[in-house]
Amino acid sequence: MCMKFHFLGMAKRLGGRAIPMIVAATALSACTTTAENREQPATDTQQTESFSDQARVIHQQVLVLDAHADIVLPTTSRTYLGADGRSKTEPVKLRAGGMDAVILSVAVGPGPRTQAGRKAARAEANAKLLAATQMIEQDEDIVMATSAKALSQIVNQGKIAVLLGFQNARSLNGRVEAIDEFYAAGVRVFGLNHLGHNDFSDSSRPLYIAENQAYEPAEEHGGLSSLGIKAVQRINALGALLDVSQMSKAATLQAVKLSRAPVIASHSNVRKLSAVSRNLSDEEIDRIAQAGGVIHLAAFGAYLVDLSDPQMRADILQVRRDAGLPDAYSYPYELYWEIPDAQDRQAFLKAMRAIIGPGSLDQLLNHVDYIVKRVGIDHVGIGSDFNHGGGIAGFVDASQAFNLTAALLKRGYNRNQIEKIWSKNFMRVLSQAENMADKSE
Repeated sequence: MCMKFHFLGMAKRLGGRAIPMIVAATALSACTTTAENREQPATDTQQTESFSDQARVIHQQVLVLDAHADIVLPTTSRTYLGADGRSKTEPVKLRAGGMDAVILSVAVGPGPRTQAGRKAARAEANAKLLAATQMIEQDEDIVMATSAKALSQIVNQGKIAVLLGFQNARSLNGRVEAIDEFYAAGVRVFGLNHLGHNDFSDSSRPLYIAENQAYEPAEEHGGLSSLGIKAVQRINALGALLDVSQMSKAATLQAVKLSRAPVIASHSNVRKLSAVSRNLSDEEIDRIAQAGGVIHLAAFGAYLVDLSDPQMRADILQVRRDAGLPDAYSYPYELYWEIPDAQDRQAFLKAMRAIIGPGSLDQLLNHVDYIVKRVGIDHVGIGSDFNHGGGIAGFVDASQAFNLTAALLKRGYNRNQIEKIWSKNFMRVLSQAENMADKSE
């Protein structure tokens, strides 16, 4: 007699329902092999199903964390949102994709460094803090995390953890002590830059000044300003994480050297593979890794595109010129917001997308492979940049997170490596930052 025993476990919730998965191998006893019961070669369909089952088991076993997504306001452009006009990280999509945690960024855009401009930046940041808080309060299965330990506990309870990030020191109004105010509100990841230089740091993307029809100088501070240096020191003292995404190369290298704790890039790709200015050079990648940090790769097609093809570069240039935009750009879509007519703006975006494509999982995994081969598996993660440009074929929003796990498995990454990429690396550096906090605080 041949007996088979199947041990079933309960998966995390995917698509709003719990999916049972086989978690132990079948046990066989007293079996004889005959022509009738001898195993036949697996068909392509069976192999595909087996692979999918393996990927699903991994996806529901590991902590799936997105290191950077934006908070949606009523004023957020529909260009950044899902096809349904809603956030790409709304709770229903997080659940559908088996996402366990997301870092929602209190990000503000560029603007004038005047009293009114700084006031507007802080108002935008406050509005995003409120929006994130309300989302959490309205769903009992979404909980704010303020430490690595709390995040793990929330996920172990079957709930989704939200950690708050911060982007663009414009909203600090020139006050280092304002970092403490955001920390008190729950922010644990601090990025000083976005588009345009600010009082704290130079950006990898100098701001275009429309009235001057020219960009800012490439550098204003030569990296970090004195305020920026104090900000890094304060972020360390609080035990928060420093995020170098969008910083200029000089500022990034300074920040990595100055920081007592490892740093992260929450949503940055590889410049060698995609030559846009806000992607990381090999030197930045090496220094971040040498200091124990993690580079989270963004699912943003415009930061994944390979610009080595001369014909593609020529086509991009022609589309920009047809739209009346300058030849210089830090990434192909840049300055679409300067096109005054809405229809012309959409035509430009459509034409540019036709040239560079929407981005793909294969392109994203090429950047993963590059980081792993250059500095090791312990220094790579995922930061989608959803709600601010993120979304590629196969990973258009949080509901498709499983596709990335399956793609990583297909590339040859094993369960432990996939866990590191999705969350373990981030959790390690967050814990290290917390442990290096000033104990007197």
